Amino acid sequence: MKVGYVRVSTTDQNPARQMELMKSLGVEKIYSEKLSGKNTERPQFKEMLSFLREGDTLYIESFSRLSRSTRDLLNTVSTLTERGVNLVSDKEKLDTTTPQGRFMLTVFAGLSELERENTLERQREGIEIAKAEGKYKGRKPIEVTDRFFVIAKRWSSGQMALKDAIAESNMSESTFFRNCKKYGISKSSS
Repeated sequence: MKVGYVRVSTTDQNPARQMELMKSLGVEKIYSEKLSGKNTERPQFKEMLSFLREGDTLYIESFSRLSRSTRDLLNTVSTLTERGVNLVSDKEKLDTTTPQGRFMLTVFAGLSELERENTLERQREGIEIAKAEGKYKGRKPIEVTDRFFVIAKRWSSGQMALKDAIAESNMSESTFFRNCKKYGISKSSS
């Protein structure tokens, strides 16, 4: 099935040009919304993803209609590929039903991954500089209180379920276990 996704960022914008494109491409079902592409928290986007089946082709005006975030775009394309859904982007002239289209998608994905790694490297360098200048102290450690020890002991003796102990300690699971290990608290095997 030919499925189209149309998105404009604001209610002031008109999706007519994209709708006309979908009509000219013979798209059978269109999902349309007026929301920002900053993330994938969009009702029509989610509905469209759940509707698409193996062998379907998703038509978009451009990659920016799917997402404004490189990571979200790559995740979406990966999801489509895993499910056997083809992607056709009119502006970028990318059609994953062809070998050339699949190759170009690989190139785009590689460039995006490189950009992501460069961003992380710049972030690490910035943090190191900020630390050296005393401007960055990192995240404040979670204070371990007497309450933690009471809860952890109850968990270790089997008086409390793990999920309850984690919830009552107001810690993540990994922080809970890290503190248990640090203070020698382990689950009793009785």
